[in-house]
Amino acid sequence: MNQFADEWLVPTLASLLSEATLADFRSKAPDNGSLWAAVLERRVLTEDQVLQAVATRFRMPVADLNQVERRVAELVPEQLARRYQVIPIRATDSWLDIATANPFDMDAEKMLAFATGLEVRLSICSPVRIREKLEEVYRPDDLVERLLDGIAEDNELTQLSDEPEDLVGSPDEARARPIIKLVDTLLADGIVSRASDVHVEPTEAGVIVRYRIDGVLRQVMKIPRSAGIPLISRIKIMSGMDIADRLRPQDGRCRVAVNGNPVDLRVSTLPASLGEKVVIRILNTRATLLDLDNLGYQADERQTIAGLLSNKEGIILVTGPTGSGKTTSLYAALRTVQKTGVNVITVEDPVEYRLGEQIVQVQINEKAGLTFPAALRSILRQDPDVILIGEIRDRETAQIAVQASLTGHLVLSTLHTNDAPNTITRLLDIGMEAYKIGSALRGIVAQRLIRRLCPTCRVLDTDPVPEALTRYVGATAVRYKAVGCAECAQTGYRGRFAIVEILVMNQTIERLVSSGANADQIAAVARKQGMRSLFESALHHMLNGETSIDEALRVTDPPREDRTETAEPRRTPAPAPAPVEPPRARHTPGPMAPLTLDPLAGAFELIDDTDLPPPRFEVTRKGSVILLVDDEDQLRRVMRDLLERQGYTVLEAADGAEALAEVDRGNPDLVILDLNLPGVDGYTVLAQLRSRDLTRNLPVIVLTAKGDEENEVRVLELGADDFITKPFRARALAARLQAALGRLRAN
Repeated sequence: MNQFADEWLVPTLASLLSEATLADFRSKAPDNGSLWAAVLERRVLTEDQVLQAVATRFRMPVADLNQVERRVAELVPEQLARRYQVIPIRATDSWLDIATANPFDMDAEKMLAFATGLEVRLSICSPVRIREKLEEVYRPDDLVERLLDGIAEDNELTQLSDEPEDLVGSPDEARARPIIKLVDTLLADGIVSRASDVHVEPTEAGVIVRYRIDGVLRQVMKIPRSAGIPLISRIKIMSGMDIADRLRPQDGRCRVAVNGNPVDLRVSTLPASLGEKVVIRILNTRATLLDLDNLGYQADERQTIAGLLSNKEGIILVTGPTGSGKTTSLYAALRTVQKTGVNVITVEDPVEYRLGEQIVQVQINEKAGLTFPAALRSILRQDPDVILIGEIRDRETAQIAVQASLTGHLVLSTLHTNDAPNTITRLLDIGMEAYKIGSALRGIVAQRLIRRLCPTCRVLDTDPVPEALTRYVGATAVRYKAVGCAECAQTGYRGRFAIVEILVMNQTIERLVSSGANADQIAAVARKQGMRSLFESALHHMLNGETSIDEALRVTDPPREDRTETAEPRRTPAPAPAPVEPPRARHTPGPMAPLTLDPLAGAFELIDDTDLPPPRFEVTRKGSVILLVDDEDQLRRVMRDLLERQGYTVLEAADGAEALAEVDRGNPDLVILDLNLPGVDGYTVLAQLRSRDLTRNLPVIVLTAKGDEENEVRVLELGADDFITKPFRARALAARLQAALGRLRAN
């Protein structure tokens, strides 16, 4: 049998209702339905009869809701009153009178006593009357008026319309209701505060309003739920949505003017468990710098992008997550290629900014059949020179874009990927052929936005460098950190700029892409050819004082140390610190014992793993120092483990600058040197060592993947003691190390 939510009421009404009537109520009422509401709805009993029966049985007074005092309502938070369905009536210094429809709700009594610090006295009232009184006591208009009392009206917002002027209401009429006034105030304040988005989020305690400023959300207001629902409805009306439909996501847009400056708003709603969440994207053309010089690119990055835009055909992609500035960068690129005699057409959903003359912008309308593929087919018959596609979302759009690029058009578009090399993987995932991708692509720009330190309040950062960055940032590097002042709203940052990873296609990378190489292989080759990662770009700006270490780590991640050789990103060379002590006198090295192989070494293609011959020298090796110079962390770890098991002291360096610093600081007895190093390469390191008196005779064994004769001759002419190619034979390596150290010992 169905149970009533107010099952406690059954014995009380048993004398007023027959068993047949109660059974009928149970059979027709939903499980956990209200008996009180059912009795009143079917008019079997009157409200007074039920109240008197409950008051008599439980010896409780009947509440008089006409005596509710406004000041008492302010003692009880609205969320508590609505959760427990109670009305605060009056209060003294020691007790609080509460109207309830459930005298057995001990949780409500305890919670209200805890929240107010007063003794709670209960009186009985109808649940219908309580619901009506709740809306009256916590009336939205009054609450909004009180909210607005503390908000300065420095900015005026008016909604713009395409209708004739005589059909548009006056500003006074538009601001007549408090809810409308609140919405106008929130939007105007958000626009003036440089917010990119306004988030309206329902919670149990009310409705929270947050602004996204410089990429970070900040809570600016908390509104009671009774005022939040009308506020969301007002936003939906402004953006042309259906306010009655709260169960489906909706999208809309509108135009407003703040202090006479027009601003476009894109509005999106999402049904959630506690109500609709609304996000308003603010598209302020005046606040958006549509110029490559103003996007924060470094000089070499601007030059590289300008070189990509000089192509007359091919595809240039800008990638990154939502809100990373992809569209702004594309618009800035259009400004660069826009000139008289060039036909530029864009296909967007939606058209975010109006770019003015000489650029035709097409708005996608899927309901009318104007999809990305359909629009692109029509555009190709309009004889365009440059085509901008808002986003490549599916295989059909990608195929038409590639076809257009291969037939003499320059195509600009965006894609959602993590970095530049993985864009190739994404295109393959949506069904593109590898050989077409290699032929059509001209370049990929992966982008993020990072906050700029406030120039007014930034200070020198004297804190220790985080452990994750000690390999990339020297101890003497000049760094700045955020503080906060009135100019930056106490955040320490003001404005954002772009950090980028630019992959430029060439014959080598095109062959890799066409042959089906994975993203790690493409990345390894591109970085050897000079591609700077997002992390390196952020690090460069940090060392220039434009942002902080905390912000760089918030937006990007340092390279993972467990990547293999094909996946390891190139690193930004750390500034070489000053030597901490003068070079010590060179000691005579001990003999070289055989290397025993570790199972992990197989990952680096050690060709043989047989037992090595016994050493030629019997003297202990303790104290001999070997410096490993290689940018692959995994390889250095394996070789370090092998050498340390033989009793050697092992130093490490990941780039050329760090290697030279370690030679001065650690005074090694032998150097194992890779040629492919970020920043200062192995050739330069070898030349520097041979040009110094203290290191002219230091044994250097070159271990490299460049095994051609030209490189071997070159490094031997520079003064290398030996030349070994990867993959190497462990026995041969052991013998050559023994020979090199033996010659030094003999000298």
